[in-house]
Order: sequence, then C-alpha cells, then structure tokens
Amino acid sequence: MTEQTNRTRLPSLVADLRLLVYLFVGFRLVMAMVYQPYAFDVYELDAGEFVPATIERGLSTFGDLRYYYQFAELIDAGELPYRDFWHEFPPVWITLFGGIYAVMGLRGEVDFTAWATALGLIMTVFDVGNLLLLRRLGRRLHGEAVGVALPWIYAVLAAPLIFPWWTFETMVAFLILAALLLLLEGRDRESALLVALGTLTKYTPILVLPAVWRFYDRRRAVRYTLITAGVVLAVLGELLAWGGRMAWASLLAQFSKASYQSVWALIDGNMRTGSFTGPETRFDADNAFEPYGNEPVIPAVIRTVPFALVGLYVYTRKLRQDDQGVVAFFSLTVVLFFLWAHGWSPQWIVTLTPLILLNFPTRDGVLVCLVLNLLCFVEYPVFFMRTGDTGGAISGALVLPYAFTILLRTGLLAGLAVGLYRRVTARGAHA
Repeated sequence: MTEQTNRTRLPSLVADLRLLVYLFVGFRLVMAMVYQPYAFDVYELDAGEFVPATIERGLSTFGDLRYYYQFAELIDAGELPYRDFWHEFPPVWITLFGGIYAVMGLRGEVDFTAWATALGLIMTVFDVGNLLLLRRLGRRLHGEAVGVALPWIYAVLAAPLIFPWWTFETMVAFLILAALLLLLEGRDRESALLVALGTLTKYTPILVLPAVWRFYDRRRAVRYTLITAGVVLAVLGELLAWGGRMAWASLLAQFSKASYQSVWALIDGNMRTGSFTGPETRFDADNAFEPYGNEPVIPAVIRTVPFALVGLYVYTRKLRQDDQGVVAFFSLTVVLFFLWAHGWSPQWIVTLTPLILLNFPTRDGVLVCLVLNLLCFVEYPVFFMRTGDTGGAISGALVLPYAFTILLRTGLLAGLAVGLYRRVTARGAHA
C-alpha cells in the first residue's frame, strides 16, 4: 500500500459515522461491564457506635442514581411523587426511573445494579443521539469538515462518558439539540413539542423561546410559544390539581434552596453542594421551602437587574440573521442564565459542551470545553469527597482552591458570553 493511498484512506476512516458510533458505544459498554454500578450495606463506627451505611462502587459512584433509587423504592411501595412526597424536578425524569423500577419489579426484587445499569444505558442511547445531532448541526452551521470533526471531539471528552451514569443531563442536552435542529429546519411543531418535553424534564430548555421571538416573525413565534406553553401548562396543571400543596412544593423546591457552588454561594458563605435532603424529609411539604443554607447577601431581585439589562441590550442589537446567529443567541441565553443562577450544577457541562463546540469549532473552543471539564470534576467530586469530617462543607485548606475554582469557572463563562455576543453581532448583521 502506497503512502498516497494511506493519505486518502485516513479522512474516509474519520468521516465514517458508523465507525464513530461503534467506537462510542463499544467503549461505554465495556466500561459498563468492567465498572458495574453496585451498592452494599455496611456498618461504620460513628461516635463510638456502629451505624448502618451504604457504600457505592462502579460507574455510578459520586452520582445521583443511588439517591434516585431510594425514590423509586418509595414509588414501588405506593408512595407517589407530587402527591405523597415532594420531588425537586418536573415529572418526566421521575416517571422514567420509576417506570423502569416497576417493569423490573414484575420479575421480583429490583437489584440496584440492574436498575442503575439500565438507566445508564438509556442515557447512553440519548448520548448517541447527541453525537448524531452534533454531526448534523455542525454540518449545517459550518460545512462537512466541521460536521465530521465535532462528534469525534465530543466522543473523547470526559463529561459525555461519566454523566450518563450520574444523572439525566444527557437527556436534557439531547432534547435541546434536537429542538434547535428542528427549529432551524422549519419544523416548528416538532421543535416546540421537544422544548415542552425538555421543560417537563428540567426547566432549562424553555430558554429556546427568546431565540424564537428574536429571530422569527411574530406569528410563528406566537404559534411556537402556544404549543410549548400549552403542553407544559396542561401537564403541570393536572399535576397541581392532583397533588395540591405537595405538587406546588415539588415544582418550587429548586427556587427555594440556598445558593450553592457559584460565585453567589461564595458571597453568601454557602460551602455545600446543592443536594436536597433524603427521602425521609420529603413527606412534609414545608421542607421543600427550607433554604438549607445562609440567606442571600444580594437578594435575587437585585441580582436579576443587571442580567435583565444585559439580556435586553443583546435582544435589541442588530444581530446576524442566519442559523449561526440563532444558535449563538440561544447559547448566550443559556450562559447568562448559568451566570445568573444562584447555584451551579456540575452536570450542566453536558449542556454547555455541544453548544461551545457548535459556536467555536476551533482549538480555542475545544480547550474551553477541556478546561471546564477539568474544573467541573476538580470541584466535584475531588473537593467534596474530602468533606466527610465536616458534614459535606468545604472548610480549612480547601476553601481557597475551591473559591479559585469557582472564580475561574465563572470567569470562563463570562468570557464565553462575550465571545458569543461578538459572534451573534458579527459583520453583516441586520435587525
């Protein structure tokens, strides 16, 4: 085989989407077999007494699956979310993991390993969807070469490998990317339905609506909004009518807790994660409104004002009226929301990563993703796994590096917002 043949074969190998999917899925299946999630009960010595504790190992370690498993057990016992106990997310996710538990329970007792593995594999399927959507969006926005490159970059980053076994952000990212692609293709009804489904999974996908209103005609935006809002309000309305105060507590819980893992948390002196308490406290709706931390030094209303002014300023500028402008505007909206939010969740990197790659398909964009990935896992679990002696609070020698990590991440996000603003107001823009 000649050198010239080798040179021509390599690009075709890289461009083979099926090969990429095989590698992507195959690697994750092997990891799932080697590092199966499992949990076992032990007794630990605490204050001179042996107390029961649960040890978790495998891919799900440090994630939320064990936490969700406890709620699935409650559901199986006849205690329903939004009616009998409060749950901090909209209904899609708990319906999924509770449904998987119920199906598995038809054959007897549900083992955590099997249940967590099933969830991890389902999230991996969504992540394959993210890979394919990156290919299509990259090609639509930047051409064939970028469309080929972006999925390969995404495939070798850490977050897409780890978070499907920790939480459900992979599904949220899929619904956002799919909704964006359908919107750009003019399939508004399908896109609006996906935004509604995403909002009923986690609230972030609703941020697509400002882009719809800014870039498309009023009639189209009204129709899109009515579909999205109609589905969301219909589902949540039924939920509230059925669950009453417990349902209200569930839907408002995320907005009631104290600041966490953000620059606002540093100001407030809240040095814990944003995790809620366990199932034992969920049968009292009042507990959903407990902040579990210090009150904000800067009230939410005051914090909102500068971000609202920045958002209004961007909204009223002359913006580029093409697909790249739509994606950049939406991405800027997401970044501003993350900067404004009272807390930061490490899994948000799963939503940010494809948006960064789509807007900045360059070495700099890849490096930003890499640094954010590193900061994400340094913050959690590296720092927080060392807080066992302080009840989960960052203290002592960890405070300075922890604060530096948060400030560095916040600075990167602010720089990303500036870059996205420049991109959405690029030369040739028109109102």
